[in-house]
Amino acid sequence: MSAPFFEFRDVCKAFDDRLVLDHVSFAVEPGETCVIMGRSGVGKSVTLKHIMGFLQADSGRVFVDGEDVTDLSEDEFRRVRQKVTMVFQSGALFDSLTVGENIAFPMEDQPGLTVEDIATRVQDLAQMLEVDDVLDKLPSELSTGMKRAVAIARALAQNPEAILYDEPTTMVDPIMAGHMGDLIHRLKETFHRTAIVVTHDTHLAKRLADRIVFLQEGKVTFFGSWSDFEKTDDPFLRNFRLQDELIPSLDVTL
Repeated sequence: MSAPFFEFRDVCKAFDDRLVLDHVSFAVEPGETCVIMGRSGVGKSVTLKHIMGFLQADSGRVFVDGEDVTDLSEDEFRRVRQKVTMVFQSGALFDSLTVGENIAFPMEDQPGLTVEDIATRVQDLAQMLEVDDVLDKLPSELSTGMKRAVAIARALAQNPEAILYDEPTTMVDPIMAGHMGDLIHRLKETFHRTAIVVTHDTHLAKRLADRIVFLQEGKVTFFGSWSDFEKTDDPFLRNFRLQDELIPSLDVTL
């Protein structure tokens, strides 16, 4: 049995007097897609920031690819971020660079890549994420959904072992949300990278999740498969799932 790629062991994190993560424990196996769900403000995105080293646990341990990263310095975390990349809600693109230059940026320091190699890879990723017609545009000229698609392309250009997605379908219209779900699902089937997806979108979770982590008041109240999540008798979890499912899912043919 291989070690989990990501693991939280009894992690606590508080901001002032508010306990956001309350003894949180879960594990994500290599190649698995784990979806973290829950209402706004329950610590979903905070978990990702611990993995990336943007926050440090008050207690407990965080592991990435078998390594305890809890107490790593900022310099030490650079090595971790070479194999784990994050797609932010905002996209976090470089405003002064074109779409093509943004996608190319992570490849500029990769050894053995020629200018021609990078150009080919940029074109391939842009086609895969369906942004090849905006390669010469600046991020300011793109919609929120398009920015996220470019951000995913840039993340893949780094050739990471794992990808973290922070609310990929929030603040976009239902058609674009369905489109983003299709793209992420396609990437899961194509690359088999380990992934964590933070979302409140049950349609997206059902499509992507190998396992679900549900956070409620800082605690993990469910950890298991989607089929087990659908079967749970917990009234809060049932209401959360059923209320979101009242909104029709929009499948987008690509």
